[in-house]
Amino acid sequence: MSKINPMLLIDFYKAVHAEMLPKDITKSVSYFTPRMSRVKMWDKVVMFGLQGFIKTYLIDYFNETFFERPFDEVIGEYKRIMDAALGENAYKIDKIEKLHKLGYLPIEIISLPEGARVPMHVPMFGITNTHDDFAWLPQSLESLISAESWHPMLAATVGATYRDIVNKYYDLTCDDDLPRAKALGAFDFRGEECTESAIKAGAGWCLSFLNTATVPTIPYLEANYNCDCTKEPVAYGSPSTEHSVMCSNYAIDGDEITLLRRLLTEIYPNTSFSAVLDSYDYWNIIENVLPQLKPEIMAHNGCMLMRGDSGDCVEVVTKTVFKLWDEFGGTINSKGYKVLDPHVKAIYGDSITIQRCEEIYKILMEAGFACSNVALGVGSFSMQCVEEEGMLKPFTRDTFSSCIKATYCEIAHKPYPIFKNPKDGGFKKSQKGCCIVTKNDEGEYIFTDGHTWDDASTAENQLVTIYKDGKMVREQNLAEIRNILHNGRF
Repeated sequence: MSKINPMLLIDFYKAVHAEMLPKDITKSVSYFTPRMSRVKMWDKVVMFGLQGFIKTYLIDYFNETFFERPFDEVIGEYKRIMDAALGENAYKIDKIEKLHKLGYLPIEIISLPEGARVPMHVPMFGITNTHDDFAWLPQSLESLISAESWHPMLAATVGATYRDIVNKYYDLTCDDDLPRAKALGAFDFRGEECTESAIKAGAGWCLSFLNTATVPTIPYLEANYNCDCTKEPVAYGSPSTEHSVMCSNYAIDGDEITLLRRLLTEIYPNTSFSAVLDSYDYWNIIENVLPQLKPEIMAHNGCMLMRGDSGDCVEVVTKTVFKLWDEFGGTINSKGYKVLDPHVKAIYGDSITIQRCEEIYKILMEAGFACSNVALGVGSFSMQCVEEEGMLKPFTRDTFSSCIKATYCEIAHKPYPIFKNPKDGGFKKSQKGCCIVTKNDEGEYIFTDGHTWDDASTAENQLVTIYKDGKMVREQNLAEIRNILHNGRF
């Protein structure tokens, strides 16, 4: 994105609300809340992405493109756009001038911990002003915050859902010490809405798994979630062929066995890799070519993963496991399930929906095979859509009806709870006043509203201050978030 003045990262009507608010307003409080789920399998959403947003936008972006730029340049830029598109008499510029002269964002953000699974209706974070003159600012930031928040949370929820499936079937069929965080990998980069979306979706995925093809997810997590890929597991990639590799070598060699032998003996003699094998005839490779390569495969100091990329993914990946067992054998694990020889494995990196993932594991288990015999890949479809009850449900802000609504204000420091309650609005009813979030006896988040800001700030509240007046005051690292999400069993 070009370096647009951040005060222009709004819907037009946000530019005029400051003048419409009650006179003498000194404080406003808004909460970000998932109001309902349109996906029946989900009644909670994973809290994730706020710290990354704050660091990227409210600190770095605002400083670079607003506070650290010359006053005349910033104000002139804002005025030129608004005069032309909204009309010079429709808004007032003084609020923007005052903000620039102040030199920082007079904002406080309170939040539940990232990694928490938050039920519908419970506020995930709140935003308020810390300076009496800027009660208009929290809701002015609504569009930017909302646009940047919902998709990372959905991606994190998707990842957690797949991880729950992995945990279920690994508990049943795999040795207990087998790592689960490498069971699935994400291959969604090229199919995301844009590069930034891919990076943040990848970050959400990496709360539950280590394997991803999206390289820039690593520097994003390092910059925003206090981790270091050289010192801890942040995310891993893996060597793999693609069709251009297979087809270009076929054009030269006239066969596929030449490249596969070279991969095993020359290119990756000591490294695991996957090879896509369906450029022409997948089952010919599995049934006829691999037996010819058995000496090289068994002498290979690594694992060769056989990748299909077409046909019925459930049938292809499970049938591949059965055929690899017939050719290469393996062992029986502590729970009585077959485990392929460590030199071979099946992988499928396309079309693995939530339902197909579970179907594959169930077929393997019922056939007596450990689910660790396959590596599965999740593509952009699963980061942007879910299939449920025969319907495709695309992900949008409305998947959880996530919104930021003002629920409290102070007029000359006197508290006033505010709320919306449409007669026919159903789920659109908002909280009233400030909120206190606690946990019930089952450890789930619950909330009460109707409080003043002072009461909510002094109570035992799970919504704690993480950002204030241009600076982070509380941060989480990646390992902490993973442990919260997975109860210490990442």
